[in-house]
Amino acid sequence: METIVKGMEGVAQAAEIIKKGGLVAFPTETVYGLGGNALDPEASRKIYAAKGRPSDNPLIVHVSCIDEVKPLVSAFPEDAKLLMENFWPGPLTIIMPKADIVPYETTGGLETVAIRCPENKVTLEFIREAGLPIAGPSANTSGKPSPTEAEHVRHDLDGKIDMILDDGPVGIGVESTIVDLTGEVPTLLRPGAITVEDLSEVLGKKVEIDPAIIAGGVREGIHPKAPGMKYRHYAPNAKMTLVTTALLKEKDYVVTEDERTAADRQVASCIDKLVREDEAAGLRVGIICCSETRDLYNSGAERKADIKVIGHRSEPLSMTHELFRVLREFDEDKIERIYAESYSDRGVGFALMNRMRKAAGMTEILAED
Repeated sequence: METIVKGMEGVAQAAEIIKKGGLVAFPTETVYGLGGNALDPEASRKIYAAKGRPSDNPLIVHVSCIDEVKPLVSAFPEDAKLLMENFWPGPLTIIMPKADIVPYETTGGLETVAIRCPENKVTLEFIREAGLPIAGPSANTSGKPSPTEAEHVRHDLDGKIDMILDDGPVGIGVESTIVDLTGEVPTLLRPGAITVEDLSEVLGKKVEIDPAIIAGGVREGIHPKAPGMKYRHYAPNAKMTLVTTALLKEKDYVVTEDERTAADRQVASCIDKLVREDEAAGLRVGIICCSETRDLYNSGAERKADIKVIGHRSEPLSMTHELFRVLREFDEDKIERIYAESYSDRGVGFALMNRMRKAAGMTEILAED
């Protein structure tokens, strides 16, 4: 059984484990990561094995400062320096051409390497103490909701890793933004708390969005350049369905107050109908909604649905913070079907809806009038 150690108390011990080729789960501002020596092929193989992760799914390399990037890359674009100076430490991963020192086991066989500097004091000290870059995907069973608390890591990886550094619940709750700087145009490969608009503003140029984000993943046979692009991710055990309305989709969620109220009622009515049908069939059902619509879902004696609020629609970061925790709670409650409201893709909402769509296997329906 792995050891859970609070904060700075465990840094020295965690660093020794990494130096010896072991695995340590560590906190970041986004989710908990599963760390190993990024320069050790065997450590990377251990990470894949512990997670049950396909070996062509690249790992993100964590550093404690910009200077630690230089030995890991064969080219250091000016755009990368600009983004690092503006967003590091922080939830931004940058893909660059790899140096020979970085093994293919860490990059998933690619000639590129994904690097970030996390905004967490415990982990930054952990990396400095180890004196090594730390390869670290999310510390969960592959495909399942990412861990936002140390206990989530224990649940998934108990007995498979050497130690968990516990720094309490994370702040953001969804994984870092990933931008690829190896092509002619900067390209967003995974949305996160740093938005595509943020990146464009700092770079002074347009940042493209990889079509795989909209499609829900890369096509079969295509090698993913970043984590989460190819395989089923963030998924609860239950079948999950998103519900919206034609008007909200058509107007990109920019609607009047009256239109918003009507749409909320339409979505709630549709979800209520689906819940009743499933419960009549003997299924355990969960509902995901926001604070603004909670009163539309009144669980009476005839309906037992587990209703969970993930935050305020007007504050997408409040919802990213809660999403994975709520999905894990549904698993614990043995929920078999989940119905969730859809939200705007604007700003941080793009990251939220990316995770929700992947959790739902891209299943989204329109509520009927």
